[in-house]
Amino acid sequence: MFTFYEYPKCSTCRKAKAWLDNHQVTYQAVDMVKDTPTAETIESWLKDSDVPIRRVFNTSGMKYRELGLKDQIDELSLTEASQLLSTDGMLIKRPLIVKDNQLVTIGFNEKIYEGAFN
Repeated sequence: MFTFYEYPKCSTCRKAKAWLDNHQVTYQAVDMVKDTPTAETIESWLKDSDVPIRRVFNTSGMKYRELGLKDQIDELSLTEASQLLSTDGMLIKRPLIVKDNQLVTIGFNEKIYEGAFN
């Protein structure tokens, strides 16, 4: 089963959820703001994928801008980035889908979803 990390008020998350529902994809939804993944979990996802650290950050989010992360993000180690992401679910790009502790998708793109779930 897939784990769907979302922010329920996010329109992109709602679109992704509707796509999954329409394609009968079984998932467990997790509110990433209320139940933010731990630093250890995030670090594990990043270690086991070839996803650049920057891709997991919600770079268009207000919290990202408030913290001035644009110029700092490339200097962060994997552990530092994971710890920072675990402090606030709003820093994490959404939606994020995981299966067997492996990142499947980040964000919502219908073509990517078609390839990942069909």
